Amino acid sequence: MAANSEFYLARAAQSAKEASEAILDNVRDRCLRSEKAWQAMADQLLCSEASRKKQADEKATLQALA
Repeated sequence: MAANSEFYLARAAQSAKEASEAILDNVRDRCLRSEKAWQAMADQLLCSEASRKKQADEKATLQALA
């Protein structure tokens, strides 16, 4: 399964929700660490997607000019 940014963002949101509902400190901390990790993966993927789109747009522009 290829992961996409929506999946990572959904998991980050779920972890945040679980953290806000947690009673135990260690469970809340675990959920917050999980949220941070999922958000970092989403951010990295979004950056990669934007970079690929920019490269594709530049390539299309160069081909149109040629």
